[in-house]
Amino acid sequence: MPSTESADPAPSIGDVVRLRPVGEADLAMFRRFCVEPGLVGLDWAGFRDPGAPARRFAVDGWLGVDDGRLVVEVEQDQAAGFVSYASGRYGGLASYWEIGIVLLPEWRGRGVGWRAQALLCDYLFTHTPAQRVQAGTHPENVAEQRSLEKAGFQFEGVVRACEFRAGRWRDGYLYSRLRDDPRPEALAGT
Repeated sequence: MPSTESADPAPSIGDVVRLRPVGEADLAMFRRFCVEPGLVGLDWAGFRDPGAPARRFAVDGWLGVDDGRLVVEVEQDQAAGFVSYASGRYGGLASYWEIGIVLLPEWRGRGVGWRAQALLCDYLFTHTPAQRVQAGTHPENVAEQRSLEKAGFQFEGVVRACEFRAGRWRDGYLYSRLRDDPRPEALAGT
C-alpha cells in the first residue's frame, strides 16, 4: 500500500502516514461517523444507518471499481480516519476521481490530512488512467483548503448551491490535481 516519508516536519505523528485497505476492526470507527453528530465536522448530514459500513465491507471490502475507502493510518498502526474516492465522467469520456477525507478530531491539524490526500492521488494516478482528481470543500473550511493546496491541488472556483446542509443550500469550493501537476514534494521544494 502507499506510504510516505515526508520532509514536512510533524513530530507529533512521527512523519509517517500510510493508506491501507479497510479491515473488520475499522468498522467501529465507520459506525461512529454514522451516529455521532459533529464527528465529521461540517459534513454532518444527520444520522445514517450504522449497519451500512459493515454491509458494504461484506460486499467488496470498500475496494470497489467505481468507489471505495482506504484507512488513514499513523504512528503505531492507529487508524486516524479514512479517505474516499468515487469515479465520475465529464462529457461521457473523460473519467476523474472525486476524493474526500474525514479524520478523527484528535488527528486534525497535525499534518495527516494533506499527506493522506497526496498519497491517495498518487495511488489513483498509479493504478488508474484518470487524468484528474478533484475534491470539494466548504468555503468556511480554511484548514481543508490549505490541506488540499499542500497536497498539490489547485483552486478552480465556487460551485454554487451544491450542498444542502443545516437547513439550507450552500456553495462549495472545487479543487483539482492533474496527473502532470507537480507532486507535493516539488511544491515543498524537496
